[in-house]
Amino acid sequence: MNRQINSNQQPEEFTRVRILQKSANEILGTVESLLGANKLRVRCMDGMVRLTRIPGKIKKRIWIREGDVIIIVPWSFQNEKADIIWKYSPPQVNWLERKGFLKI
Repeated sequence: MNRQINSNQQPEEFTRVRILQKSANEILGTVESLLGANKLRVRCMDGMVRLTRIPGKIKKRIWIREGDVIIIVPWSFQNEKADIIWKYSPPQVNWLERKGFLKI
């Protein structure tokens, strides 16, 4: 059972990507700067720059850096502030760009 391996073909990567839920008021954003004390400045896809915070359950598990693509949920009583609920990995960001979800 000798098989030739074609070096031009790469195995397809299967990436599972979390899609925005408009009903939950989720927005895509890119981290502009880290402000310290679990606060970040994020440029959102709706054109606003929001002050966001990293909730404790995400802070303990995920490192967030400048340039990362994240999902945020604006506060219902103060639209300039938001909470982070998801961070995309680099292969997921590539998929979002190819499918047109991310307009960079």
